[in-house]
Amino acid sequence: MRTFEFIFRRLLTAVFVLIGVSVITFFLSRVVPTDTAALYLGTKARPEDLERVRIKLGLDRPLPIQYLIYMNDLVHGDLGTSIATKRPVLQELTDRLPATFELLFVGMFIATLIGVPLGVVSARWQGTWADVFVRIISIFGVSMPAFYLGLLMQIVFFRNLDLFPLSGRVDSDLRFTNPIEPLTSFFLLDSFLTLNWVALKDVFQHLVLPAFTLAAYPIGLIARMNRAAMLEVLGQDYIRTARAYGIRQWIITYWYALKNAISPTLTVIGLTVAYALTGTFFVEVIFNWPGLGLFTVRSLLALDYPAIMGMTLLGASGYVIINLIVDLLQTAIDPRIRLK
Repeated sequence: MRTFEFIFRRLLTAVFVLIGVSVITFFLSRVVPTDTAALYLGTKARPEDLERVRIKLGLDRPLPIQYLIYMNDLVHGDLGTSIATKRPVLQELTDRLPATFELLFVGMFIATLIGVPLGVVSARWQGTWADVFVRIISIFGVSMPAFYLGLLMQIVFFRNLDLFPLSGRVDSDLRFTNPIEPLTSFFLLDSFLTLNWVALKDVFQHLVLPAFTLAAYPIGLIARMNRAAMLEVLGQDYIRTARAYGIRQWIITYWYALKNAISPTLTVIGLTVAYALTGTFFVEVIFNWPGLGLFTVRSLLALDYPAIMGMTLLGASGYVIINLIVDLLQTAIDPRIRLK
């Protein structure tokens, strides 16, 4: 019962957070000195057509009234119409969401799979060459800008070594030779479920470079946090007692120490996932990945404020939901944590 009360309070708080985000984003997007009707119709539109579009979009009304109309439409599932594509914003987001989520999930899987063991190794052999190596890798991952790392990986692995594709989600010829049957819109999963091995290989090859580029920053952050948490736990009395009883070192490290040190690391992983949801912008632009990031960048350049509003609310909702999931996972992993 306490869990449901906690979830209800967090969701209630999230509503006010999202309202605040919508107010700030809405009014900031409207103060940009531009003619939205001209962007919608083009620079050569007639004055009477411009006026008709202003009335259609509600731009002839005061800003507070426009905001109330937008929120009323939002409650009914309408995020408006994109000025650039002339399609509903909700449809634009849902069409691109699987591509972004696929890149995000693979990138965070790589980051967790590499970052957590690196933190354990660094803490277990503190002060050795392994510790120094992990700390250098962590600093490199945290400090290297994603767009710069992506360009370097393209130069090395595409131009010089010719190992992986330059950009895109799949090869353009794949839809004619081995088309992917859209079951979930996650190409990696769809090609596996339909036993389309040629498509699976192609999708995997296209995912490698952008996924590792996206995972570079989380790897460094997760490794550093896990190292710090492991060092604190390894200095506890019960760890020394376990060693005195002759328990094997790998059991002490991975069963006793890592289990109690994973809670702060899990928090960092959750926050990194929320950050990566909006941090995919640079990666998607560099690799021409047809996801939310590329769509949002193009919307910003086109001053497409309905699309900007929709992406901002989606990103804020992602932060709220992921933080809630992390809190619930922490209580499941660590019995010392109680929900209040």
